Amino acid sequence: MTLIFLSSGLFLGWSLGANDAGNIFGTAVHSKMVKFKTAAILCSIFVILGAVISGAGTSNTLGQLGAVNAIAGSFTVAFGAALAVYLMVRNKLPVSTSQTIVGAIIGWNLFAGMPTDYSSLTKIVSTWVICPILAGLFAAGIYYLFRYLLRKFPIHLFKLDMMTRAGLILIGIFGSYSLGANNIANVVGVFVPVNPFPSVKFMGFTISSTQILFFIGGVAIAVGVFTYSHKVMSTIGGGIFKLSPETSLIVVLAESLVLFIFASKGLERFLIRHHLPPVPLVPVSSTQAVVGAITGIGLVKSKGKNIQYKTLGKIMAGWVIAPVFACFITFFSLFFMQNVFMQKVYYPKKVSVSAHVSLKRISDK
Repeated sequence: MTLIFLSSGLFLGWSLGANDAGNIFGTAVHSKMVKFKTAAILCSIFVILGAVISGAGTSNTLGQLGAVNAIAGSFTVAFGAALAVYLMVRNKLPVSTSQTIVGAIIGWNLFAGMPTDYSSLTKIVSTWVICPILAGLFAAGIYYLFRYLLRKFPIHLFKLDMMTRAGLILIGIFGSYSLGANNIANVVGVFVPVNPFPSVKFMGFTISSTQILFFIGGVAIAVGVFTYSHKVMSTIGGGIFKLSPETSLIVVLAESLVLFIFASKGLERFLIRHHLPPVPLVPVSSTQAVVGAITGIGLVKSKGKNIQYKTLGKIMAGWVIAPVFACFITFFSLFFMQNVFMQKVYYPKKVSVSAHVSLKRISDK
């Protein structure tokens, strides 16, 4: 039965691979600096390595929104998020997997009557606005810096082409590894407590049951990269603004910097030590970061004239629709799971006797 429930996590992994590979290699593929097959192979290998070697759990901020406490509920939450991502990808719209998970968890909270931590929700939603703006500012700044350096230190076009290609590949490899390490828990993390796989010893090494589970989830992401990511790569790479190989490198670099800033505990401690407001350690969307970076390049390079605002508007609409859609899908799927398939999708939280007595005293007053 656990393997059946795990299928929704694998579906979510497939959806994540189909969508998020465009954020990593989309600009490189569309600018023809890297072939799609090469990008897919590299992305798949390093996504799996990142998942197995450095697989991390979902961030505390996301987990505070709601704790799904039943395996059938976990299956339904993953299914709702995956279906929302799939429908967006099918329409060639890059969408954040983190956004759909937030919507799905809120859907579970509503169905189960569990409270939603609005402080955490506000913090997460605020990054949906800050992230693309910050990426756009970084991209604009890096663009001016690169232009200054190329004017002061001219580089032969052939050598520049080689350096750009190598940079896109290296940054793509790092991004793929990070994708596997940071997102694998969102794909199969809820299934770790009921993991059906035993630990395996191979050539003197012990592969834990959790690593096996993460490997399976990583393979699901890799399958999504190979089978369905080409459409999103096309939209990311050229649907908003036509990118050159050099600007493609700037976009990926700006995206990586934004993701690092929102995940760096060292930077947070540095800001606090110097009495500056810290950057919230919240998982941000790589989709929003790359879209913001591309828009920033378009604004400084052509003063916004060549930006496809219609495509940009559709993408931004998807950012609003996706979590709402995932919330509704999850809510109604939980209803069917509970009443048609007779599965326990949540366990009510017990109220302690002391708390009950205190509440009764307050009501008596």
